[in-house]
Amino acid sequence: MRKYTGISLVIMAAILWGVSGGLADILMNKGWSPVTVSFYRGAVGWCCFVIWFLSRFKQNITTSLSFYLWSLLAGLGVAGNFTLYFVSIRQASVPVAATLMYTAPVFVLVTSIIFRIERSRWYKWAGIAVVLLGIVLLTGAYDLESVSMSLIGSAAGLGAGLSYALFIFGFKKASSIGKQPAVLTTAFLAFSLVLYLFMDREEAFSVLSSSDLGWFLLLGIIGTGLSFTVYVIGLQKTEPTTASMVAMVEPVTASLFGVLFLGDGLTMIQLTGMALILITVTWLSAKKSSQ
Repeated sequence: MRKYTGISLVIMAAILWGVSGGLADILMNKGWSPVTVSFYRGAVGWCCFVIWFLSRFKQNITTSLSFYLWSLLAGLGVAGNFTLYFVSIRQASVPVAATLMYTAPVFVLVTSIIFRIERSRWYKWAGIAVVLLGIVLLTGAYDLESVSMSLIGSAAGLGAGLSYALFIFGFKKASSIGKQPAVLTTAFLAFSLVLYLFMDREEAFSVLSSSDLGWFLLLGIIGTGLSFTVYVIGLQKTEPTTASMVAMVEPVTASLFGVLFLGDGLTMIQLTGMALILITVTWLSAKKSSQ
């Protein structure tokens, strides 16, 4: 079972990200801005990582400059991913934003091949194509009449995908140099500082005295504290392209969360897209493990 450990952990992280997307949707429907929601998701997670880091301070501390640079890059990647995804939603639509953000495996694979991190394999390209098709069906991005398109929204969606690839490489390189608690603490400190510069501070501080504080804490613990902990551990045992494709189960989880808890419905086309994603991820996992 050890050969499945890395992929299983990445899948678990993607499931938690999907749940956190549903929690974030609840908070935004309550009137909280996307940037405030994103900030608390990262800041609460950062507090969890600080506790983990301090529990074994001597073992976790490192003096490597390259470690901090890669961790900083990972934090900027997460901040860019969250922020640009929300910009894409506002300027275009959820289907367009989700579909463009999940072009990340293409960026990851091309970069990995250029820097000779992994080899180009036909099944990786096939997996990317099928997963993207499944996401298009699941999000409804194929219906051009009902989907809002804009240059800014499309550019932001692609930027979210590129940022997604950026934090995958940042986390993987930093984790190869230092301990996971140090990686996550440094990355999400950078994340929190960047978003703090752009958010509405008055609204952010009002969260502390609001009745929704519990929702924000739950979002941060599930969406960052738990999810990124299992993610960075799994990423050490998985190739970047494989990790980015396996993480595509996130929109499936988000859709199921909407059906079970938010009263959303799924059409036959959406169910087909969900099936394509799950089948491809399962096949990819088996293919990778067999090698």
